[in-house]
Amino acid sequence: MKNMEEHKNNQKGTPEDTHNQKKEEKVVTLIEGEYLALLEEVKKGKDGYDKMLRNQADLENTRKRLDREKQEFVKFANEGLILDLLNVLDDLERTVDLAQTGKEDLSAFVKGVEMILAHLYEMLKNHGVKPIEAEGKIFDPNFHEALMQVENKELPEHTIIEVLQKGYLIHGRILRTAKVKVSKKSM
Repeated sequence: MKNMEEHKNNQKGTPEDTHNQKKEEKVVTLIEGEYLALLEEVKKGKDGYDKMLRNQADLENTRKRLDREKQEFVKFANEGLILDLLNVLDDLERTVDLAQTGKEDLSAFVKGVEMILAHLYEMLKNHGVKPIEAEGKIFDPNFHEALMQVENKELPEHTIIEVLQKGYLIHGRILRTAKVKVSKKSM
């Protein structure tokens, strides 16, 4: 019985033996032209692989550079607007200084503030900001926020009676809705 088991084990071989058989190198004879063609294909494969690695590195470097540029752009995107606001701030500071020294009367002070407001509105317009038309218009929840309703028999229902806080658009998109008082029919 013992001999039979040894015989079976010898026939099957161990996993190590099977593995070693797979590792055995076989000698293949090639015509010199085929061999040279294979060498050329291996060289092309290595060159292609190297080129792919360089392209991947270039792509990664480009992605990192674009991320840095994007961060810089976001960081300084409002620079023009801030410069314009600084001019308005300068005007306000001069007006307050003159009012505090008592060198201007009230009407001149008010005129100065009105000029600053006009300057500010012009600046906002140049940056694509414009007010939302509201008073006298029919309430639109996309542009208006109703804070109050007032009974009014003379106006159609949902007509905006008063703007409590102006709303603004920037390049046609809502920046802030207008806060309004709206009419309703009496019951």
